[in-house]
Amino acid sequence: MAATTSFYDQLADWWPLFSPHTEYVEEAADLLARLGPDVARSGTTLLELGSGGGSLAFHLQRFELTLTDISPGMLAQNRKLIPRAEHIVGDMRTLRLDRQFDIVLIHDAIMYATTPADLQATLRTAALHCRAGGTIVVLPDYVRETFEPGTDCGGHDAPDGRGLRYLEWRFDPDAADDSYVVDYAFSLRETDGTVAVHQDRHIEGLFARAQWLGWFETAGAPATPLIDPWKRDVFIARKTGKRTG
Repeated sequence: MAATTSFYDQLADWWPLFSPHTEYVEEAADLLARLGPDVARSGTTLLELGSGGGSLAFHLQRFELTLTDISPGMLAQNRKLIPRAEHIVGDMRTLRLDRQFDIVLIHDAIMYATTPADLQATLRTAALHCRAGGTIVVLPDYVRETFEPGTDCGGHDAPDGRGLRYLEWRFDPDAADDSYVVDYAFSLRETDGTVAVHQDRHIEGLFARAQWLGWFETAGAPATPLIDPWKRDVFIARKTGKRTG
């Protein structure tokens, strides 16, 4: 798995201007609809592995939330946004909480599982923390079949005068391996008007849909791939009684 990048570490305070919770309303609504009856039950517990700054989890506060991330800086942002949730620093490959949840969610943090071993370890973590009959939801940005190179841009301003703009450039320099590259250029404006530019390179995993399904099966949580309104795969898995190790 790729090391923590500077944007999730030294620059974590800028996260709300990069990817605020206000941009996740439609995605959260789509996810809640897919969860079906689990949404309505009182006291439903949800564990998110790799919860980052909490932008998606903000819209899931009807659940009893346990939010984990490898970056203390990102969890600090998460605590500000969702103070009532439980926050735990941990690696999604190796986290062991010795308890189980009704729902285990992995959003785009799964893209930092860049080897088959990393991805399988993360799915084992999810399965171990999911109760029998519970739901595991994994939402990768891409599988091998859906990846397309391209660019994106955006950013926001804060009331105190700070501002962020970014350019994202994703490409796959080697179609024969299991990863692709996302380069970011961040332009950060401080309250005094000074601007600094930072570059951040992210290496992200890319695996075929059939590989995903096989690894879910091995973890004891057979999955069904669905396509969301943004043409991304959503893997919905039900935890069986199978031992995951």
